[in-house]
Amino acid sequence: MKNRMLWTLAAAAALIAPLAAHHSFSAEFDDKQPVVLKGTVSKFEMVMPHSFVYVDVNDEKGKSTWAVEFANPNQLFRNGWNKNTMKPGMEVTIRGWRAKDGSTKAQGTFVQLADGTTLLNQRSAAERSASEAAPAAK
Repeated sequence: MKNRMLWTLAAAAALIAPLAAHHSFSAEFDDKQPVVLKGTVSKFEMVMPHSFVYVDVNDEKGKSTWAVEFANPNQLFRNGWNKNTMKPGMEVTIRGWRAKDGSTKAQGTFVQLADGTTLLNQRSAAERSASEAAPAAK
């Protein structure tokens, strides 16, 4: 009986450990710091566990490259994205939330392409409630 309980606890710990490694929105991003990034895509990666769009932005501080985190590829596919959705050189406007550490990293919620197409990021309920305060994409 004792061995059975130990095996059950070990199995539960093995299943729970990967979940603890995955961060929540509020662990890394600040819902009080919305950002609007206008720039040129330098790279688009649809990788697990999060996809990234790297955007070169020119502003009053000069040129910077932002890493904008989006959902995993499966969620993006369900929202109409594919590996060719954004290619280097494309002009985009991205709305989202800045990283708490002040770096040039953000959680993206909306992408507007130069032709006016708007793409949505699949978000959790917590992120959706936070994004209600973000300026809406047109």
